[in-house]
Amino acid sequence: MHAALKVEYAKPGDLFEVPLDGFVIDIRRDDLLIEIQTGSFAALGRKLDHLLAEHHILLVHPIAVETYLHKPDAAPRRSPKRGSIYSLFDELVSIPTLLDHPNLALEVVLVSVAKIQEFEPSARRGRGGFRTTDRLLREILGRRRFDRPEDLLDLVPGDLPATFTTTDLARHAEIGRDVAQQMAYCLHLLGLFVVLGRTKAGITYSR
Repeated sequence: MHAALKVEYAKPGDLFEVPLDGFVIDIRRDDLLIEIQTGSFAALGRKLDHLLAEHHILLVHPIAVETYLHKPDAAPRRSPKRGSIYSLFDELVSIPTLLDHPNLALEVVLVSVAKIQEFEPSARRGRGGFRTTDRLLREILGRRRFDRPEDLLDLVPGDLPATFTTTDLARHAEIGRDVAQQMAYCLHLLGLFVVLGRTKAGITYSR
């Protein structure tokens, strides 16, 4: 996945795996650094803190909106687990003010993924099971770019009431309550949601 996205984002003249101030940059293009992060945002904290003061960074993050499981001697099957653009907040919650820096842009890549699995006898407490050995990019299905915190408001449903709870947000956005809570937490810390108070229904917000 990581290697395929590097190829997708590369342009002639780019430099790859460039050492810079004790870190390794996936792609360097003149004064732009491109970091492809397939894992947790939390692991990026120190690198971003150090580099953003002097460099423009484009952070590329793939989200698997569909996954096909590939097991030995079996036809690929589609996993019922599906991500969405709102899965971004599962990572953003670890660095909620990530976008509040003028030198950072975030591009979310919505992808179809092939998950390669092998049988592991010792998995699942010795009962045996399948473990994932690789994730391969099948197809890019869409992209969403966020250049500033306010761009995240495009993910807030237009029919959300003026005063709302995370239950309201979950219902209108058609997402889980846990995702709505992560979203509200991030947007509040970015100054995009205002906490009005707390009722029996939970914390109430406004934009």
